[in-house]
Amino acid sequence: MGANLENVTNVRPLGEDFRWFLKLKCGNCGEVPDKWQYVTLTESVPLKGGRGSASMVQKCKLCARENSIGAHKWVIKCASDNEKFKTMVQFECRGLEPIDFQPQDWNDYDDKAKESVGIYEVTHRFIKC
Repeated sequence: MGANLENVTNVRPLGEDFRWFLKLKCGNCGEVPDKWQYVTLTESVPLKGGRGSASMVQKCKLCARENSIGAHKWVIKCASDNEKFKTMVQFECRGLEPIDFQPQDWNDYDDKAKESVGIYEVTHRFIKC
């Protein structure tokens, strides 16, 4: 993820229940639902056949295949390299491919410092491992 940072020293999701809003594509048929879906580190759903667990399991409406995605690690990044891409989260994808990210609200006011803080012009890319 890359962004323009205002008075921000470190970037990290707020809590393990932070919601990463994604558009997900079915790896089998290519279907992309219209609605945004979210993944968190704290949610865990068992996979069929005892193959572990995932943050989200869903059945594709078009091809009926069961797919899953798991959020595995939040990465805290220092703001010293403002506007450079940094890895923020890693997903384990089984049949789903993230194709878009919606950052939600990333600005606030720091009462202690008495100044606005914000993360603007967020850009993103997904890297397959």
